[in-house]
Amino acid sequence: MISSFLKEVAEGRKIFYKKNRKMVFEYNQNNVKYAKINRNNQTEEEWKMRNMVLKMDKTWYRFLRQKPIWNYILDFYCDKLKLWIEIDDQSHDWKWKEDEERTKYLNLLWIKIIRYSNSDINYRLEWVIIDLNNNLEQRKKELNI
Repeated sequence: MISSFLKEVAEGRKIFYKKNRKMVFEYNQNNVKYAKINRNNQTEEEWKMRNMVLKMDKTWYRFLRQKPIWNYILDFYCDKLKLWIEIDDQSHDWKWKEDEERTKYLNLLWIKIIRYSNSDINYRLEWVIIDLNNNLEQRKKELNI
């Protein structure tokens, strides 16, 4: 997957473009319907993350759910911070190779990832909130925001 991305970059294909001074990423049109299905069928952990941790009044940043970028769908994405939050369930145990490729690709687009497991959300929510706030502060420093 990374090699196809690098090939597209080498061929001069635009992976993203600027619109009103904002970077807009290309995405696979087929993923839009899957993202919508995922939004309408969120897991309990995604609901907790969204409503108890990521709400605008708690983080002061807008996080989009099930955001398509290139050939991927990100669980939560903050455009201002170029930050992706992934909630890993047990299916990620056998998809680690795919996750690794996706992470490499998105890192090439300056998107940082933070991963939390379902058990983190269910049993260590206070730690998740503290860790996320620390990561938000660190990311703001990295981007000089």
